[in-house]
Amino acid sequence: MASVTARNWALCVVSVLNVLFVFISGADFIRFVSFRPIYHNITGETTLCQDSIPWSVALKNSSVLWSLVVDLSLLALFTAQHSLLAWFPVKQALQSMLGALNRTAYCFTTALVLQILMRYWQPVTGAPCLWSVRHAPWSIWFPLLCFALHFLCWAIICSILVIFDYPELLGIKQVYYECLGLGDPLSQKPPPARRLLSHLRHPVCLELAVILWLLPALSLDRLLLAGTLSAYVALAHSLDKQDLAYLCAELKVKVRLFAEPQGGSVGQNSSNHKEKGS
Repeated sequence: MASVTARNWALCVVSVLNVLFVFISGADFIRFVSFRPIYHNITGETTLCQDSIPWSVALKNSSVLWSLVVDLSLLALFTAQHSLLAWFPVKQALQSMLGALNRTAYCFTTALVLQILMRYWQPVTGAPCLWSVRHAPWSIWFPLLCFALHFLCWAIICSILVIFDYPELLGIKQVYYECLGLGDPLSQKPPPARRLLSHLRHPVCLELAVILWLLPALSLDRLLLAGTLSAYVALAHSLDKQDLAYLCAELKVKVRLFAEPQGGSVGQNSSNHKEKGS
């Protein structure tokens, strides 16, 4: 019994440490992909590109080409990790080896790869920007507008993650169920829900697209980042009519649950009044 308890404690410690690492990596990613490029424009420290250099010269520059090669390699590493660990045979093999820590390992490796990508990302500063808002008054107001919209999109993304059962997404729920002997939480969901989750891997397409593309200045390396991540997220979706029908049914259930308490209390009050009157 002591060994089982020690094992459960070890699972909990690993899961909590992983959540902290994922949270820190998520905060770093928000700063990397969203607020840092906007900050350069708000403060006037825009060194993202050189508009005076023609594209014919920039694309022959060895430093520009090397930066693109490094960035492409980092994006390839991220997409390979994110896809390989989600591939069903690999997922089954990891599930048999790691058990309740399978989702924890997936989140940890994703955060680790993101840390590598952010740390070794090479900005392309020797080429022109694809667009750049630098004329007053939009040079001040447009970055502030981008900041507000980015903040709103990140708030929506966090809300969606909470709705989509974030303890299960981070692997906490799997460890909790394992310690209590309840099995896999995913297996206890209805088949339509499991089918939806298998098709909807990234429920934040629109918000992420706004964050990736809405910037005061779009450099060549940012184009590479935005294009690759947008294409990857779009290709990862395979929703169909059955998934849509399930989502509509669940939405009706949620609306009914919010409406029932008020209706029930009204009905109960009316019946009480009738009893008193009789």
